[in-house]
Amino acid sequence: MGWFLHITRSMAKVAVIVGSLRKDSFNRKMAENLIGLAPKSLTLTIVEISGLSLYNQDLEDNPPAGWVEFRNQIRAFDGVLFVTPEYNRSIPGVLKNAIDIGSRPPAQNIWDGKPGAIVSVTPGSLGALAANQHLRLSLSAVNIPVMPKPEAYIGGADKLFDKEDNIIPESTREHMKKFMLAFAEWINRNAKPSSGVPL
Repeated sequence: MGWFLHITRSMAKVAVIVGSLRKDSFNRKMAENLIGLAPKSLTLTIVEISGLSLYNQDLEDNPPAGWVEFRNQIRAFDGVLFVTPEYNRSIPGVLKNAIDIGSRPPAQNIWDGKPGAIVSVTPGSLGALAANQHLRLSLSAVNIPVMPKPEAYIGGADKLFDKEDNIIPESTREHMKKFMLAFAEWINRNAKPSSGVPL
């Protein structure tokens, strides 16, 4: 009988990276909603990136404490969910900086092989399509297998949440539930044997 990977579904841990630093950002609200909408097979935790200094290779011999802490945090997760706005037809600089910090040095790339998914959120009508696609390109370079379907381009974010920051449209809630179920299956199929997920 051949070997195969089996994930104990109650144990899969997912890091959530929010690309907006704004306190009341629509992307953070979406991330918090996704934590509640995720199936019980996933445990989601927001990992903060606001304190990361700009990447500078000159600092690698003695990396800043924030870089070390961030890298160690991500290593403990089995998958990564990115929730991003769109800035000037691309992703925010703070998000790209976090990806760069995690990818260096190349032999210690913390992203390597971790299953990923992307949700893009904006008040605009295009659902931050350009940012979503640009992020997919960057993640392919650090060897994150990104879930291809279903996709999540969420527009009209300024009308998406109620006063308690819950998603209002039932259709959006249902889509995001299905998205998170699909992501759980994606992790199940793609998690590395060396991840924190039991075999």
